[in-house]
Amino acid sequence: MGDNHQVAGGPDPDIEADDAAPTDGARRLTVGGTGGSPRLDRVLAALCPDLSRSRLKALILAGHVRLDGREIRDPAHHVTAGATVDVTVPAAVPAEPAGEAIPLDIVFEDDDIIVINKPAGLVVHPAAGHDTGTLVNALIAHCGASLSGIGGVRRPGIVHRLDKDTTGLMVVAKNDRAHSSLSAQFADHGRTGALRRGYMAFAWGVPPRPRGTIEAPIDRHPHAREKMAVRAGGREAITHWEVLETYPGTDRKPVASLIGCSLETGRTHQIRVHLAHLGHPLLGDEVYGAGFKTKARQLSPAAQAALTALGRQALHAYLLTLEHPRTGEILSWEAPLPEDLILLQTALDAAG
Repeated sequence: MGDNHQVAGGPDPDIEADDAAPTDGARRLTVGGTGGSPRLDRVLAALCPDLSRSRLKALILAGHVRLDGREIRDPAHHVTAGATVDVTVPAAVPAEPAGEAIPLDIVFEDDDIIVINKPAGLVVHPAAGHDTGTLVNALIAHCGASLSGIGGVRRPGIVHRLDKDTTGLMVVAKNDRAHSSLSAQFADHGRTGALRRGYMAFAWGVPPRPRGTIEAPIDRHPHAREKMAVRAGGREAITHWEVLETYPGTDRKPVASLIGCSLETGRTHQIRVHLAHLGHPLLGDEVYGAGFKTKARQLSPAAQAALTALGRQALHAYLLTLEHPRTGEILSWEAPLPEDLILLQTALDAAG
């Protein structure tokens, strides 16, 4: 750890690994002062010759690198002399997720499917930064080897997803036959079959019409890769919406609304992106509604406190209807708003 490393390819400064660097996957280096301003990924290449460039880039993008204590997710970020760079290399994880005793709110279960009411904060399947503590880990513990393997070892039984901080109904396949049937239903999105997914969304402002349809293609954001955006040439995305309630602010003018949404497609962050595109991002959405933070001043003190306590986008998957993969019976479930959204709704209502 005490060796000095020179980055090749130009007048870069010395890069020294700190002899006092923490162990167990955490590494630290100090950039010397011989001139130059190397890219962060090149600095890491000098510090961690045992890791590939692609692995280092993935670590940066996943938030495992800090520059002078500040998280940096841009591999091309330039590092100045005297800077301290910390990189955390996560321990290797098993290729297959293990079962974990995580409580599940089970709405329905038989030999073919399991329907759960997902809480906020629960990631659906293992991914970078979330190797454990996911819904998949909970399902493996609950269902054992009966989960469908079609989704792969990291996503057994999973046919659709909800964002980490979106609550509500999800169905999981417990065998391959059910997986194939459910996947076909979700691919059809209810155009010809029974599938229906309904959401409750608390949004800033009030749309100019009582109901409508957003047809706007969605793709990765061109500059912020963790975000999605409406983009020409993206994948087809259709959201139907209806205003259910409106809420006044302290000036008595409408400041927020409860919007019911149903999906005709299933793109990543679809409702969040589409409502933001409409000019009405979700309350509490730090990714797509950050520009609306000042709107909170128009809420009553109780509503402001409820929104702060919420700490997530105000979105709940309340309705799920589908055709049972074995019997063909049309089944439907509804999940009431979770407590944090009930508190928000109550505070918004009280302002009226």
